[in-house]
Amino acid sequence: MKRLHWMAVLLLVGALSAGASGAPNRIGDFGLLDSDGNFHQLSRYRNKEALVIMSFADSCNSIDSFLTQFKAKQSEWEARNVDFLLINSSVELDLENARSAIARRQIDIPLLLDDAQVVSETLNLSKAGEVVVLDPESLALIYRGPLQSQLDESLSAEVAGTADSTLIVEAAGCALAYPVKDLHAETTPDYATEVAPIITKQCATCHREGGIGPFAMNSHLVLQGWSPIIREVLLTKRMPPAQVDPNISHFSNARNLSNEDLQTLVHWIDAGSPRGTNSSDPLTELEAPHWKTWTLGQPDYIVKAPKMEVPATGVLDYINIAVDLPFEEDKWVRAVQFIPGDESVLHHLLTYVTAPAEEFDGDKTNTGSIATRFLEGYAPGKVDAMVFPNGTGVFIPKGHNLSMQFHFTSNGLVATDETLLGLYMYEEPPKYESFTQPVSSRFRIPAYAQDHKASATYVFEENIVVTGLRPHMHFRGKNMKFTAEAQDGTLTDLLSVPNYSYAWQPTYILDKPMALPAGTRVHVSGAFDNSEFNPANPNPSHEVTFGLQSSDEMFIGYLTYHTAKPSN
Repeated sequence: MKRLHWMAVLLLVGALSAGASGAPNRIGDFGLLDSDGNFHQLSRYRNKEALVIMSFADSCNSIDSFLTQFKAKQSEWEARNVDFLLINSSVELDLENARSAIARRQIDIPLLLDDAQVVSETLNLSKAGEVVVLDPESLALIYRGPLQSQLDESLSAEVAGTADSTLIVEAAGCALAYPVKDLHAETTPDYATEVAPIITKQCATCHREGGIGPFAMNSHLVLQGWSPIIREVLLTKRMPPAQVDPNISHFSNARNLSNEDLQTLVHWIDAGSPRGTNSSDPLTELEAPHWKTWTLGQPDYIVKAPKMEVPATGVLDYINIAVDLPFEEDKWVRAVQFIPGDESVLHHLLTYVTAPAEEFDGDKTNTGSIATRFLEGYAPGKVDAMVFPNGTGVFIPKGHNLSMQFHFTSNGLVATDETLLGLYMYEEPPKYESFTQPVSSRFRIPAYAQDHKASATYVFEENIVVTGLRPHMHFRGKNMKFTAEAQDGTLTDLLSVPNYSYAWQPTYILDKPMALPAGTRVHVSGAFDNSEFNPANPNPSHEVTFGLQSSDEMFIGYLTYHTAKPSN
């Protein structure tokens, strides 16, 4: 199958119409979590000839009969490289009820959770038990209708490569209700009072003039022009960035969009992105936070990194900078803020506290010494100061220095970076010292491997309190999960990033720090996608191992924690 870069796919939104003559109806890309927390994206099924999805509703009296027929179709077609999924299209099931419904029926087919119903609406599913056949390569609808002979005919044509239109057949079954869609059909969400506030809260920090976003969301006209692409990145969960499984722990800086906000944006776009009657445009009046402003006021100490020239093209080595500190006494850091010189080329920056004459090379995979303390890192979109949890801080002993590791990526233009690092100090030592523990393992990813598993384990020998977690992989990273195993074998999931993106890798801060007793074994598990179906993959034909460059790979889970006993 022909590989399409994701941007090329997105640009096709405006070029192809849903009802193009002589071609199946294009429905666009989408992604959803299933009831086990796994992420499924239509375009990631391009290794399959077709994807068959059936609408599921637990309350429908006919659903068990439909499931029996659906599993029979799966047995018949899966050997021909066709995959099968269920989608919960009703509003009746929360996660626990969905899991119960699946377990009660002993179903081994993944159930996609469409809590906001926007994917089911996009597929025009109207009945429980209704089936769609999708082409993951062209993101097109081949068939929608009941589980009968026309389904087999459409699948045969799709597998043979001869499907040239969309077949729609009226389906029987329990009618699906779309209450929010019906409400918004009567009264379209208002741009000024409903849409613009969501954009201001979720998007405008990055999508501003000079920001990391590819365009500034600073007016209704801009939003309307970009609305087809905005819709697609919302449905694929590419935006907002840094999304985690919302059913595992709670984090103050996770960017999950609520069902209500997602429905408001999608339904407004589907209505044509109307301007509304309000005379003012809130986005034109928005004053985005200036990214060169100290958000907590003037820092106690500012580190000014050397001016570095970034060429227009090429792959750049990591740059390690040693910074001497003038402190004549021990210091405790309560907050850190980075002001990047040019955020369009500064991919990330890591900063460590290092002992005198300590060698630093950026490879943290086997560091067990607390002599090297992780201070904080910068990644695109991080404009606010990082404030350590109350009563905790990073310790800088007298005579210690900083090591700063820069990773720049060229963007076609010559750039200059002169990054600032602001340190905010405690006047008195905090109760606890904050540490960061990397959990990692070595690996070897075969060429073209689409789901190569990786795992690592670390045992904490003392009582600790976890305050934050950060997964780190490169372009081939697919997903990562942190799980704590108590000495009695009890497992507790701490964090899951089911659709990992190298572009967004913050430290996720727990709303409520989690105590782990001594002897707790922390498991970090995940997977890499080194296939041609991963749009970020620079070269699927290469076997990949650990390395510092983005074209290499890493598998590291970082835990930020403090001990359960005071530091002094």
